[in-house]
Amino acid sequence: MNRDNGFESQRASMVDYQLRSRGIESPLVLEAMGRVAREQFVPRRMRDCAYDDGPLPIGAGQTISQPYIVALMTEALDLEGGEKVLDIGTGSGYAAAVLGCIAGQVFSIERVQELADRAARTLVAEGFENVEVRCGDGTMGWPEHRPYDGIVVAAGAPAVPDSLKDQLAVGGHLVIPVGSEHSVQSLMRVTRLAEDEFRTENLGAVRFVPLLGEQGWS
Repeated sequence: MNRDNGFESQRASMVDYQLRSRGIESPLVLEAMGRVAREQFVPRRMRDCAYDDGPLPIGAGQTISQPYIVALMTEALDLEGGEKVLDIGTGSGYAAAVLGCIAGQVFSIERVQELADRAARTLVAEGFENVEVRCGDGTMGWPEHRPYDGIVVAAGAPAVPDSLKDQLAVGGHLVIPVGSEHSVQSLMRVTRLAEDEFRTENLGAVRFVPLLGEQGWS
């Protein structure tokens, strides 16, 4: 059955004009962004806006991130395919789906039960059997499946949670917005160089909802 209704061409345009033109280069990321049906991860009434160049509301005071930001954060993980990734802030499940096109396993945590349940249903319906979603405190990670080759956080933290750094594999990358609760944050990439050695890079300014939890905002 053809569900496209023009979305495939919108998706291709998004990849060309919102991603490639802004410097997204990873073939794996571009392929994943061109594959995931973003329209399935937004509220039905907003599907005509699914490929707009910006975030969209998904309920419970949360948003689905701008396509470029999803691509930027995914590319910053420097995945080669088949890795194990932790995704904090499932939201609609869209970013987890993009990660699921590249990684071997994706473990995704969402604080709001309603969103976690909806995202899990959508991911199953879209065929992402390698993505597992649970409701919980994302700042504490998912230690049962550590270590992770990549960790990505879709909410702004006051500082990089130690619990997430602890769950990162040596050589792995943690990508997280850090800064003020209600204004612009810095997108940070933390690379674990050794058991007790980390390198931190600033990838630029972003704006996300606050990361709530034991090692985030209260």
